Amino acid sequence: MNNEKLDLKTKLAYGAGDLGPAITSNIAIFYLLLFFTNVAGIPAGLAGSILMIGKIWDAVNDPVVGVLTDKTQSRRWGRRLPWMFYGAIPFGLFFFLQWIVPQFTPNQSSNIWPLFWYYVAIGIMSQAFFTIVNLPYTAMTPELSQDYDERTSLNSFRFTFSIGGSILSLIFAQIVFAVIREPQQQYLVLAAICTVISVLSLYWCVYGTRKRILAFESKRIQLEQPAEIPFIEQIKIAFSNKPFLFVIAIYLFSWLGVQITATVIPYFVIYCMKLKDSQVPTVLIAVQGTALLMLFVWSYLSKRFGKKIVYFLGMTLWIIAAAGLFFLQANQIGLMYFMAVMAGCGVSTAYLIPWSMIPDVIELDELQTGQRREGVFYGFMVLLQKFGLAFGLFIVGNALQASGFRETIAGQGTPIQPDSALSAIRIIVGPVPTICLILGLILTFFYPITREMHAEIMFKLQERRENNS
Repeated sequence: MNNEKLDLKTKLAYGAGDLGPAITSNIAIFYLLLFFTNVAGIPAGLAGSILMIGKIWDAVNDPVVGVLTDKTQSRRWGRRLPWMFYGAIPFGLFFFLQWIVPQFTPNQSSNIWPLFWYYVAIGIMSQAFFTIVNLPYTAMTPELSQDYDERTSLNSFRFTFSIGGSILSLIFAQIVFAVIREPQQQYLVLAAICTVISVLSLYWCVYGTRKRILAFESKRIQLEQPAEIPFIEQIKIAFSNKPFLFVIAIYLFSWLGVQITATVIPYFVIYCMKLKDSQVPTVLIAVQGTALLMLFVWSYLSKRFGKKIVYFLGMTLWIIAAAGLFFLQANQIGLMYFMAVMAGCGVSTAYLIPWSMIPDVIELDELQTGQRREGVFYGFMVLLQKFGLAFGLFIVGNALQASGFRETIAGQGTPIQPDSALSAIRIIVGPVPTICLILGLILTFFYPITREMHAEIMFKLQERRENNS
């Protein structure tokens, strides 16, 4: 079934399916909290709560949409594509609506709650439609090809579009912020550009892969499926695997470091380094661009020297950069960019190493139980990632509010922040991620699956398969 090679046109169309989610997610991660506090005028604690509620809902609705897409029947579109086709426009619309500041009352600053609930409702809908288009997309790989090498090639196209889209969104932000001066108009124009690109790229994916998907659907053989594992049983499976506990803890601390840093960097650039809003994307591009380039370097070094060494090298560079940012002064702009590059080196290992450990865990589980249960382990990784994102956003928002951070009031200029707020921003950008990263390093040191142990696991699995054949 679909073992023949995929043409370039189909691979490009498949890769384009991750462009929209990557662009919108990247803009939201870096700018949505800043937009809530500096444009919509929402207190930082409430702003962080809005984002946390949306992310928790995003984690909760994943299994629901996953089950529904598996049960979808459509002769015209197959199982996955109807969700992307009908969800693309609402996905773009609700993303755009997050960047509007509706006027509910003449004196809105005295009653912020209507605005708060507006953004909660829009955030929930935005995250729901993100899942509706993105989850079916991620499930398409095995339906486009059953060939091992072709699947690897497909994923390379996917991540090229994904990381490229993240960098592209920051380039758009830099251009828009440089050309347009009024803050609300800046975000509206940026959101409109990202919305159009996101919707069009999703339709490119739908129409570009449709022929291949329908060919798979027409040939699909009804095989007897294993009984669905109850959720409680899934928890027992996952948390009885000791190396998996190490991996999810390493990933959670790494991702908390990424999320906290990404959310507070715009505040640091504007208030501590005293730069303009239009210069924020340049700093972020330095981090993201370095992370993209270093993925290839760390991947090569990991094969030569092992995952632990690579993780230690990357995290050490990031910890040095985080410590440097804490002490950085407003006139040290060149040093700031140097530290952004160092941080990017570490960020790339936070993406690469925990995900490369998961296959080791799955193979150990197969050796112990005789079953391949990828879905259970990957499912918990994604769930924890989203809860980590939610927790990180909540921490940043409430820490800023507790420090006396002054949100922007409509019709007034950007407020001068008290020393307590500036100190909080420095602590959040430096010591807080550093603590997360050090905890990740400690756990990595004790991670039990070494290169030698993995070789032994693979030898025993191969021996068992030969005996059973």
